[in-house]
Parts: sequence; structure tokens; C-alpha cells
Amino acid sequence: MKNNNTVSVSFMLLGILFCVCLVAANLLETKVVQIWKITATAGLVVFPISYIINDCIAEVWGFRKARLIIWMGFAMNFMVVALAQLAILMPAAPFWEGEDGFNFVFGMAPRIAVASLTAFLVGSFLNAYVMSKMKLASGGKNFSLRAITSTLVGESADSMIFFPVAFGGLMPAGELIKMMVIQAVLKTLYEIIILPVTIRVVNYIKKVDGSDVFDEHISYNVLKIKEL
Repeated sequence: MKNNNTVSVSFMLLGILFCVCLVAANLLETKVVQIWKITATAGLVVFPISYIINDCIAEVWGFRKARLIIWMGFAMNFMVVALAQLAILMPAAPFWEGEDGFNFVFGMAPRIAVASLTAFLVGSFLNAYVMSKMKLASGGKNFSLRAITSTLVGESADSMIFFPVAFGGLMPAGELIKMMVIQAVLKTLYEIIILPVTIRVVNYIKKVDGSDVFDEHISYNVLKIKEL
């Protein structure tokens, strides 16, 4: 078993992918899409992947490493939003015709970002916490059940926070509630559909990385970032 204070290539690559997915989702959330009679945000395309990665990290390396990656994702999202606001403030070239579109996407970013980042922190930490606790309780068994349950808890909390903050006052309350439920259900179904791949990835990483952490006697304080 490797020292839990070390960082492997597998962990680094998953961490990078996690951050990219969050930044992409934060931008895609500005578009509301409708497929048949289902209304959702375009972030649905990529955001569930971050929960799958969260499950993998919590399962293989434990809650402490998941906590580090969650805060890193938060920092990267915040940086992108801050840089986007700086770009908006810069004067556009007279011949450039994309100002309105650019400002529409990134101009919504502060409200979307507050909603997204707050929901992300709550949902992601709940996901990692449930995954960690259920692993201890089950002795490492029933990964599929743990992955689905933790995702359902995390995604439900995420939707309950994100939609009222991001779109409250911009659409009817009934439509808002419908979107919250649909997003949580669709994201959990996403997890279920891709679960066979997730299981193979987790098993492969455990084998090559030599890590399978059980979070015994650790602090679940989300602010203890330095505790790896």
C-alpha cells in the first residue's frame, strides 16, 4: 500500500479532468436546453462526470484526497470567472461583432458562478462523505450501491441549491422545481448507465496504484485541506 501522503499520476490526471469538467459545466450552465419535453441546462452534458470522478477518488484515495480535489476545482472555477469578468471590462475592438454574445455568456457568470460554486461544494462534499461512510460500513463491498447512493444525495443537494439561486425570478416556480427534479434524476441515471465503466476504472486504478483507502479515524472537516 502506498503512502497516503503521496500523489500518483492517476490521481493527478483525474484531478485535472475533474477541474476541466467543472469549468466547462460552469460555462455550459448558462444555456437552458429542451429535448422533447425535458428542460435542463447544457451543463448536464459534462457535470455528472465530475461526480463520477469524485466517486473514484473517494473510493481509491479516501475523503482527504477528495477534499483536496474539490477545493482545487472550486479555485479553478473561481479563477475562470474572475478572468472572464476582467475580459468583459476590457474595451472591445471596433470591428469585433461578438461583444453581445460574449457578454451574454460571461455576463451571467457571477450569478451562475455563485450558484454553481455553492451547490458544487455542498453536493461534492456530501457525495464524498456518503461514499466514505458507506465504504467503512460495508467493509468496501457494494461499490455500485455506494456510488449510486452518494451521487443521488450529492446531485439532489446540488440541484436544490443551484436552480433557485441561478434562475430564481427568471422562470416560473413550477418550471424551476421541475428542472431541479429532472436534473437530479438525469444525473443519477447518467451515473447508473456509465457505472460499468466506473467500476472498471476504479478496479484498474486500485491495481496499478496500489491504493484502497478506508477513512478510519479521520476528520471530515471540509476546511482541513492540508490534511492529506
